[in-house]
Amino acid sequence: MAYIIVKTLLTAVIIVGISEIGKRFTTFAALLAALPLTSLLAMIWLYADTKDAQRIADLSIAIFWLVLPTLIFFLVLPWLLRQQYNFWLSMFISSVVMIAFYLGYATIGKKFGLPL
Repeated sequence: MAYIIVKTLLTAVIIVGISEIGKRFTTFAALLAALPLTSLLAMIWLYADTKDAQRIADLSIAIFWLVLPTLIFFLVLPWLLRQQYNFWLSMFISSVVMIAFYLGYATIGKKFGLPL
């Protein structure tokens, strides 16, 4: 149980830290957020729990292919915000567009045998 609490707290501290840094240093916070911190932490925790290098390799490849459709979110969100859309509406629309892109991407990816 203590292990799960440590994992949760460390992960939360990183996320909160990035948001706090973003208040003063947007570019630095963006750099930290752009790092695959979530992926790295997931791989570290998964390896610590399983010691299964093949599972980490499979996770890494799947993350690579699934990162591509998330990029649309980071194009749509700033565009909507610059068009003076409400923040929450912009987040919602960007998320819906990303999900739609994921679904299309998954359909096409399965035809090409991508590990999605």
